[in-house]
Amino acid sequence: MVTGGDVAGRATSSSGAKIRVDVDLVLVPVSVTDPMNRLVTGLERENFQLYDNNIPQTIKTFSTEDAPLSIGIVFDLSGSMQSKFVRARKALSEFLRTCNPKDEFFVIGFNDRPAVLVDYTSEVDDVEARMVMLKPENRTALIDAMYLGVNKLRDAKYQRKALLVISDGGDNRSRYTEGELTRVVRESEVQIYGIGIFDAYAPTEEEQNGPILLKEVTESTGGRLFKVLDVQDLSDIAERISEELRNEYVLGYTPTDRRRNGVYRKVRVRLAPPPGLPMMDAHYREGYYAPSQ
Repeated sequence: MVTGGDVAGRATSSSGAKIRVDVDLVLVPVSVTDPMNRLVTGLERENFQLYDNNIPQTIKTFSTEDAPLSIGIVFDLSGSMQSKFVRARKALSEFLRTCNPKDEFFVIGFNDRPAVLVDYTSEVDDVEARMVMLKPENRTALIDAMYLGVNKLRDAKYQRKALLVISDGGDNRSRYTEGELTRVVRESEVQIYGIGIFDAYAPTEEEQNGPILLKEVTESTGGRLFKVLDVQDLSDIAERISEELRNEYVLGYTPTDRRRNGVYRKVRVRLAPPPGLPMMDAHYREGYYAPSQ
């Protein structure tokens, strides 16, 4: 049996929503939820307002198509996952089986260090066969694993890229820092979702900081962190994330500031829901880097 400790040694070698920046067009994927945290579909172009560095923009393109995604899975194989591993593995299967059949995905497992367990594939069976061979043990290099996942998505086939992180705690082993992770995430424009299987009582500072780290990273990319209060809810949450990725609004605009200066620009989306509907929340990436040449 391959254990969690053997992840790095036995791994195969390997070679979102994303704000896409062309010469003339910026694309911003947006998901919308109501006060009950339910996904909102059916909105139209006139229900959105876009700002680039606080300057209003004209929405030139608007779509809701279910385009294929390149998805990286970052799966916690540290010792604290032992009692949750079977259900977490099942949740991963549910997530993959509700994806677009054309999606491609890879899996990174991590404990003391991260490694690619399954390289880019569209076959869910490939993932399930590999995961059943694993056993959680050792410590948690969460930041290193996310860093590896974001970098690997640079080789993705599709324009839209997402990272799903399944973990139960904070980092206590990584070489990279939170600041280094934040920088690579901002530059990559990958959308990140998290499934946090956190213990009610976190005995260490690292475990206490785990939810904070995942929440900050996911929300900055337009994704979200889902906290698991009951491991029996894991599959439902995984399906919910898949549904959100399938039902995003994609807003396109040509920035009024056409300078190609490589500067980071903040994006803001405001909602103008139809009369009679409650207030809603828009989830989107915080910004993008302008072209540099």
